[in-house]
Order: sequence, then structure tokens, then C-alpha cells
Amino acid sequence: MSTAGKSVLAGLHDALAYAQGDTTRGQAHTVYVPATVDVKAIRKRLGLTQAAFAQRYGFEVSSIRNWEQGRRQPEDQPVRSSW
Repeated sequence: MSTAGKSVLAGLHDALAYAQGDTTRGQAHTVYVPATVDVKAIRKRLGLTQAAFAQRYGFEVSSIRNWEQGRRQPEDQPVRSSW
């Protein structure tokens, strides 16, 4: 197995051990996610159209429109933290 393969495998073993409660392997991080997200500002900073942003992150264009027009806010924590 290649060095890269061994590294990936070791990381997977560490992740599994951590998920099973072994906090001596791996490292936890706290990530701040704001209560509201300015989707339009993020999209523009990335230089993407609504369609391109939706495609890149797996959203419906209508969701992007609703978020940008203030009708809705992204609610799913993993979604919001993926930007």
C-alpha cells in the first residue's frame, strides 16, 4: 500500500475510534456558525451565479432565490457550515 493509502487508512481508524468514544485519537474542533447567513454575499464573493452556486453545493435555484430575498434562511447546520 502507498504512503498516502496508509495515511488515509490511519485517519479512518482514528475517526472510527473517536466516533466510538476514544478521545485520545483525533482532535475535536468547535466551529462558529452564525444565526443568519448572507447567502448573496457568499455567492458574490465566490463569483458565482445563482445557478452555478446551486449546482456547486447541491441546492435548488429556488432555494437560493428564497434565501437571497429574505423569505427563508438556510436551516440545516451542515448546509450552512459547508460554505
